[in-house]
Amino acid sequence: MLAAMRLAAQADPAPGRLAADAMAALAMRLPGCVVATPADLTAASGARAGGKPQMHRFAAGDTTLDVETTITEGRLEIAGQVSPPPAPSAYVEVRTPHLTKVRVPSADGQFAVAGLPPGWVSVAYHRPSDAPVVTRWLRVRA
Repeated sequence: MLAAMRLAAQADPAPGRLAADAMAALAMRLPGCVVATPADLTAASGARAGGKPQMHRFAAGDTTLDVETTITEGRLEIAGQVSPPPAPSAYVEVRTPHLTKVRVPSADGQFAVAGLPPGWVSVAYHRPSDAPVVTRWLRVRA
């Protein structure tokens, strides 16, 4: 109750890192992008039980982005798939507030990135003749 009162009175400011991360994320906006919305995903039973991966599906029009996040030895790993299969000049950006990794998806749309810091992550799929499709920001904790 006291914490809520402090927040209401603005006596408990947000941590400095939170503001810095928010500013970095704001700077990563992609003008003209299509924001993919979360879509239902049926979980596969028995799939990779050890690392407790989290599956996320995003859709925008006829484009679907499947994103799997896993923490391994304190680092974030992303594996994903773009559907329908991408054009040869398409690419994927896996973005954090501090670092971006670019991958060219395989012919069937798969991509992967390892060694990212845990925290906020978003995936942007750049298509050659259409606006990029971008997922919402996901917070992945160790």
